[in-house]
Amino acid sequence: MKVYTLKKTTLLKATPEVVWEYFSTPLNLNDITPPDMSFEILTDLRGLKMYAGMVIHYKVRPFLNLPMKWTTEITHCTEGKYFVDEQRFGPYAFWHHQHIFETTSEGVLMTDIVSYAVGYGILGRIMNAVYIKKKLEGIFDFREHHVQRKFNAE
Repeated sequence: MKVYTLKKTTLLKATPEVVWEYFSTPLNLNDITPPDMSFEILTDLRGLKMYAGMVIHYKVRPFLNLPMKWTTEITHCTEGKYFVDEQRFGPYAFWHHQHIFETTSEGVLMTDIVSYAVGYGILGRIMNAVYIKKKLEGIFDFREHHVQRKFNAE
């Protein structure tokens, strides 16, 4: 099975506390997901912050507007520094997403590293080349644009 990697970095001109507050609040996932994915959190997360062991259930439409259930677990979490979500059930054969926050003199450098596998052998590799890779890049471009507006507005 081929594992692909997508890496995205974004500089956020805000304090580490403000950035962590936003990204460690699971309900903000709705804000940073493109509307065309019809992202819906099914788990009651009101008032919760990310923690290792947290399991989150979603409904999402990542491919051809077909509804899919997706379950992820926060497997690692160090406050203010990073957290990792891993798919337990969902559309990918493998999903491991690192969210890393580094304090710089200009703000916070946010790095996303997604390692994923599609499965289905040669058909999955073709699907990734034709559709999935571009869809994921579009999701992270949307996210970057959204957080740039939120944190870097003059």
